[in-house]
Amino acid sequence: MSGQLPDRLEALQETVCRIGECVVIAGVGSAVFDMARLTENAATVFPLDGAMGAAVSMGLGLALQRSDLEVVVVTGDGELLMNVGSLATVASAMPANLAIVCVDNQLYGLTGGQRTHTATGTDLAKMGAGAGIPNTLTCRAPEQFPEAVEMLRSAGPSLVVLKVGPEASARYPVDRDASACRVRFKEAIG
Repeated sequence: MSGQLPDRLEALQETVCRIGECVVIAGVGSAVFDMARLTENAATVFPLDGAMGAAVSMGLGLALQRSDLEVVVVTGDGELLMNVGSLATVASAMPANLAIVCVDNQLYGLTGGQRTHTATGTDLAKMGAGAGIPNTLTCRAPEQFPEAVEMLRSAGPSLVVLKVGPEASARYPVDRDASACRVRFKEAIG
């Protein structure tokens, strides 16, 4: 394994964008910008911007309601730490069609770059495993991307923590009208 952590966009491109047909709930801030950029604002990506801590819960609700969909939540370490208890709820419900991808740069990127607890030893994959999520992985290098994709494609629930460098995600134009996003997403998923 190399000593340098992957770039966040490279990590998402080589994991989430390789899963295949799925719908994405993108969590606050950087996850929204990243997924909007990588999918060119695809209608199957719901930008849950402005509701910090809610991405996993929303993805869980969608996965339980629509077992015909492969649901992927893309969130950051700061947001997941805000509602880490949602991992226990995911494990309790055990939806086979839910995958969670946490982009962990160890920073609260949108509020000034303060360090998150993952910078001081908190291990989100171990927290997920401890909550009962059967498939967990911390991915620190490009050599692990194929293993991450395989886990995300497998029957879930799954939690993949992508350790990435500290570079901030560049802003990207995203429709922030929640009502319009809801209608567009609902039409896209049928």
